[in-house]
Amino acid sequence: MLRNNRSAADNDAWVLRHRWWLVTAGGLVMGCALGIRHIQGLLMQPVILDQGWSREAFAWAVALQNLIWGLAQPFTGMIADRYGAARVLFASALVYASGLAVMAASRSVAMLTLGDGVLIGVALSGTAFAVVYGSLSRLFPPSHRAWALGVAGALGGLGQFLMVPLTQSLLGQWHWQPVVWVLAGVMLAVAPLGLLLRDKPRLQVQGDAPAPEQSLAAALREAFSHQGFWLLNAGFLACGFQLAFIAAHMPAYLLDLGLGAREAGMCLAIVALANVAGTYVCSWLGGRMRRKHALAWLYLVRSAAMAAFVLTPVSVASAYLFSLVMGLLWLGTVPLTNGLITQVFGVRYVSTLFGFVFFGHQVGGFLGAWLGGVVYDATHSYLWLWYASIALGVLAALLHWPINDRAVERTQDPGEGLAGARA
Repeated sequence: MLRNNRSAADNDAWVLRHRWWLVTAGGLVMGCALGIRHIQGLLMQPVILDQGWSREAFAWAVALQNLIWGLAQPFTGMIADRYGAARVLFASALVYASGLAVMAASRSVAMLTLGDGVLIGVALSGTAFAVVYGSLSRLFPPSHRAWALGVAGALGGLGQFLMVPLTQSLLGQWHWQPVVWVLAGVMLAVAPLGLLLRDKPRLQVQGDAPAPEQSLAAALREAFSHQGFWLLNAGFLACGFQLAFIAAHMPAYLLDLGLGAREAGMCLAIVALANVAGTYVCSWLGGRMRRKHALAWLYLVRSAAMAAFVLTPVSVASAYLFSLVMGLLWLGTVPLTNGLITQVFGVRYVSTLFGFVFFGHQVGGFLGAWLGGVVYDATHSYLWLWYASIALGVLAALLHWPINDRAVERTQDPGEGLAGARA
C-alpha cells in the first residue's frame, strides 16, 4: 500500500486520505475473527448435546485456543513487524476458515481440539489485536493514531455484535455443523481485506521525535528489563481470565439459573454491542488521561460489576444490565494496553511487544475457559470462578498503578537500546 520512494509526509497524507478504508478493513477482519470466537458459548450446548461430550471437553478446546493464541502471538507479531501485516492477515484468515472446517467435521474430541483449539488459536494471533493495531499504529501518524485504533476497535466490536444474532438465528434453524461451515465462509470472504493493510516500518520514536534505530533483539532486551512491561503482562492475565470465562460459560450459567436460550444469547449480543462504544471511549480516554490509570479504574469497575451481579438474585433485567456494563469495559483494555506499549517503547516493534504482553492475557484466557468447565463438572456451580474473576480484577488494578509509563531513552548504539529501560 505504501511506497518506499514516498516521503514520510506524503505517506501520512495518503493514509489520511484513505483512512476510512484502512480502519474499516482492519476492523472488519478483526470483528469477524473475534465475533466467531465470541459465540463459542452459543455453540457449547448444541455441540456437547449432539456429540455426548462433557462441558470440560468443549471448554478444553476453547481454553487451548486461548493458550495457542497467546503462544503464537509474539511470533506472528515478529513476522508482521518484519514483513508487514497484509500477508499475515490474509494467511491467518485462511487458517481460521480451515480451523472452522475441521471443527464442523469433528467426530471426536481430538478433531474438535485440533480445529477449534489449535488452528483457530493460531489464526487469531494473525487476525486480531496485535497485528491489526500494530499495522494501524505504523500506518497512521501520532496525531491520528488514537482515532484509528478507536474506530477500528469499534468496528471490530460491531462485527462481534452482528455475529451473535447471525449465529443464534442460524442455530434456531439448522444443525450446528452447517452453521460452523457458514462461519468458515465468512472468514474466507473477509480474508482479502487484510491485503489493504500494507504497512512498512516507521522510524523509532521517543514520544513523537525520531530516535535511534533498534534491532529486534535490542527491543526485546529493553522490554524484558523494564519492570512495567512485566506488570502490564501480569495485569493483562486478569483480563483474559474474565473475558474467556464469561464468553464461554455465561450462557450456560444463565441457562442453569432458569433463563432461556434467547436471553442468554441476548446477553452476549449486548456485550458485543456495548463494546462498540466502550472500545472507542476507552481509546479516547487513553489520549486524555494516563493510560495506566484508565486501565486500573477499568479493572476495578469490572470487579465491582461482577460482585454486584453474583451477589444479587439473577433476573433477565440484571443479566442485561450486567452485560451492558461488561460490554462497555470488554475490550477497552486492548487499545489502552497497546497505546501504553507504544508510549513507552515506540511503534517499530509494537506487534511483537504486544504479542508478549498478550501472552499473559491468553494464559488467563486458558485458565478462565478451562477451569470454568473443570469447576462446574466437579461442583455443578460456577460460583468460585466468579470469585476468582473479581479478585483478579482487583489485583490487576493494583499492578497497573505503579507502572512507569515514561518513554524509554535510548543511546545511539542500536545494538544496546538499554538506557533508560529501568522501572
